Amino acid sequence: MQHADIIVIGAGIVGAACAHVLARQGLNVLVLDARLGGATAAGMGHLVVLDDNPAELALSQASVALWHTWGPRMTAEQPGCAYTNCGTLWLAANDAEMAGAEAKARRMRDHGLACELLDAAALRRLEPSLHPGLHGALKVSGDSIVYAPNAAQWLLHNAPRPIRFEQAEATRIDGGRVTLANGSWREAQAVVLAAGIHATRFCPELPIQPKKGHLLITDRYPGTVRHQLVELGYITNAHQTAGTSVAFNLQPRPTGQLLLGSSRQFDTTDPAVDQDVLAQMLRRALDYMPGLAELNAIRTWTGFRATTPDSMPIIGRHPSREQLWLAVGHEGLGVTTAPATAELLAAQMTGGSLPLDPAPFAAQRFNLEGLVA
Repeated sequence: MQHADIIVIGAGIVGAACAHVLARQGLNVLVLDARLGGATAAGMGHLVVLDDNPAELALSQASVALWHTWGPRMTAEQPGCAYTNCGTLWLAANDAEMAGAEAKARRMRDHGLACELLDAAALRRLEPSLHPGLHGALKVSGDSIVYAPNAAQWLLHNAPRPIRFEQAEATRIDGGRVTLANGSWREAQAVVLAAGIHATRFCPELPIQPKKGHLLITDRYPGTVRHQLVELGYITNAHQTAGTSVAFNLQPRPTGQLLLGSSRQFDTTDPAVDQDVLAQMLRRALDYMPGLAELNAIRTWTGFRATTPDSMPIIGRHPSREQLWLAVGHEGLGVTTAPATAELLAAQMTGGSLPLDPAPFAAQRFNLEGLVA
């Protein structure tokens, strides 16, 4: 018995977006999620266009454009989604980083993105809480933020065709059949695996590993910061494949709170807050915004990003399992890139017009061993 046209494993932001877009195409979609916890519930919810490579730029630009359509509607219907078009300031701490900001501005303008270079005085006027010694910044007006857990729920509950949801732990995928922990099974024409760091439970051959991160949120200080603030060294840190790194990344939440990141750690699956790493992250933040030392922090937590060796997601059909499709490995950019991931995957699954070149995201770019037919 077929229970759905498509089964999606994972109800985080990527899985929810895939389910939403597939349902919009008229397909009967069943979403399975075990509530094991993932990056959606733990992350910052930034919606940023990144330009480290052409494929990343194409995926994030297409996604942010879709968020501009989705975000206002979902927040109007569910204010807790907290979509806010605050823009991003990429901060330059020295002359070399200011040159990097200029190069970044050229790339973004070449792709039709609105951005503006700010000198030190202009930056100071926009964000007076920042360290006065910063050399300037690149302002990207289209970047935004969202509260991803509520956005995922909106996507599941507001598709043109109803999406069925089961809180259930999937344990095995055999063709179009998904076995659950209670011994029952669900069957469909195809299965979408969007389970983040848990994807290797079903496909141990996938080159995905967890990358731990820390976040801190303050009490309410409305007006302290108006833009998302990110140091220009963030991308270098984000794409490291070993060791521990920290970078300054701060968001003004609609509540008036400040959400502070970021850190990256490999070789650990311990969810406990690492006080040494948190201290490094805070010291880095104070270099950019000394006044943070006077604010009250109310909570710290950790989460795990699912990362691949080249820091790019895997989107498309599994190389050796005809009915299995993959939407995994988004690292720290899953919230941003969920919409275009869903559109690209749905187009591949249904034979529709491809919105992006799928080759940079195909699993075939890795030499996968131990494939199960």
